Amino acid sequence: MNVELAVGLAGLVGLTGGLVTGLAIRWSEIALGRAEPPQQPAAALPPGVASVLNVLPSSAVVLDTDDRVLRASSAARAFGMVSGDRLVAEELLALARRVRRDGEIREAEIQVGLSRKDSRWFAVRVAPLGSGGLVLVLAEDLTEMRRVESIRRDFSANVSHELKTPVGALLLLAETVQDAAEDQDAVRRFAGRMQLEAARLSSLVQDLITLSHVQGDEPLAQEGPVAVDDVVAEAVDRATLAAGAREIQLSTAGAPGLHVTGDEELLVMALKNLVDNAVAYSPERTRVAISTRVAKEDDARYAEISVTDQGIGIPERELERIFERFYRVDPARSRQTGGTGLGLAIVKHVATKHGGEVIVWSKEGSGSTFTLRLPLRDHPRSTDQQVLEDNP
Repeated sequence: MNVELAVGLAGLVGLTGGLVTGLAIRWSEIALGRAEPPQQPAAALPPGVASVLNVLPSSAVVLDTDDRVLRASSAARAFGMVSGDRLVAEELLALARRVRRDGEIREAEIQVGLSRKDSRWFAVRVAPLGSGGLVLVLAEDLTEMRRVESIRRDFSANVSHELKTPVGALLLLAETVQDAAEDQDAVRRFAGRMQLEAARLSSLVQDLITLSHVQGDEPLAQEGPVAVDDVVAEAVDRATLAAGAREIQLSTAGAPGLHVTGDEELLVMALKNLVDNAVAYSPERTRVAISTRVAKEDDARYAEISVTDQGIGIPERELERIFERFYRVDPARSRQTGGTGLGLAIVKHVATKHGGEVIVWSKEGSGSTFTLRLPLRDHPRSTDQQVLEDNP
């Protein structure tokens, strides 16, 4: 009995010593930083899924069973859908949880962003991925499409409003003429008003056609070398009658012999719109100057056509919007001058169509300067070469 007790005590001592030794080694490993805390096994994507996600055009996110982001495309992170290992949009996260719970595919449109101005819209499709609780989120960016739809709605509303005014006036004047058929003076007076409204309607329709033509992606119908001097001369000639009616002097100056590449008729129209605006918003018996010069930016050279007036100027807060379609700084004055609200929008699109831009400087009470900047034509035998040598 004593022998058995001794053997049992020896075994217990050995077991205790082993446990103590093991714990000591474990503590030593932890103290030396060699031990890793126990981790749950990470969820893995099903075979082949990663390769498919890499070629998808949509933003893709895979969530594990704890709603952590297991994989996210670069587009998803760039659009702000994912931050770290979490989805940013609570609405999208709730949708993913419902899909994981019942296995049913769901679709929705959500908005992602901290503010209305900086947010983006997405069409999302959420589906279970395999049988391990993973969820796949695919998102298609709808922001640009929604912006275009909004512009289209606004444009349709504006066109309807603009057309309604002259059409309504013509109907009213026609009824008035009919009622005053015996009064020749009244008939002549109202007929003159009808001609004015018809001209306004015709101008609006023509501007709409032109705008539709220049804002598309199709190439210029008539493209070739264009002399800037001819563009200036033709635009001034077309604006002379309106300027003369208000005793406004049109003067031209600058570098002669410049050439650009493009559609001469569109460039004349754009410059005439700038001159017409300058005349319309200038006091009587003032001067509108049209000047040309060569400008250099980096390694590129441009022909600049500037139109400067002595008018009322444009408030600084309005400068960013004046090239919008149908936008008017002073709607009442625009109606008096017969403007359609499309002139500056046409100028902007014509400049863009020719690889250039339109620049504006304005100060209230001091007038405005609109500059049409176009790439100079590479024509070594033209006068451009001499101008460039004279203006390094």
